Amino acid sequence: MESVSQLPMAAHFAGALVFILFAIFVVAAGVFIPKLLSPRNPYPDKQINYECGERPVGSPWIRFNIRFYVVALLFLVFDVEVLFLIPWAVQYRQLLETIGVQALWEMVIFIAILGAGLAYCWVKGHLEWVLTSRGAAVKR
Repeated sequence: MESVSQLPMAAHFAGALVFILFAIFVVAAGVFIPKLLSPRNPYPDKQINYECGERPVGSPWIRFNIRFYVVALLFLVFDVEVLFLIPWAVQYRQLLETIGVQALWEMVIFIAILGAGLAYCWVKGHLEWVLTSRGAAVKR
């Protein structure tokens, strides 16, 4: 029996190649089998956008306010913060035993950076929905 090191290089990657080919087959089957089996009955009502059961009014190509995107980005930032904070909090005692107080200071720095980003957004008025013509936030 041959040892693992004496096999040709291609034999080491045979399992990965089989896995990639199987993945391509599964994706292709998922795309083409429904096309073969699904009924086709196109008519104009199927081509319009669905908006809560109502017929759409106006063009779909309208400008959205940039504040929607800012709120979405802020949500993602703090969502990622929670993704890092929860596992750290669960393993805090073990981290404290292995690396000591450094674990606490690393998280304090992480939260301080995110807090500085939040303070920047707050000062710039990105958290206010009503803006004046100059772009400054209206204080209510």
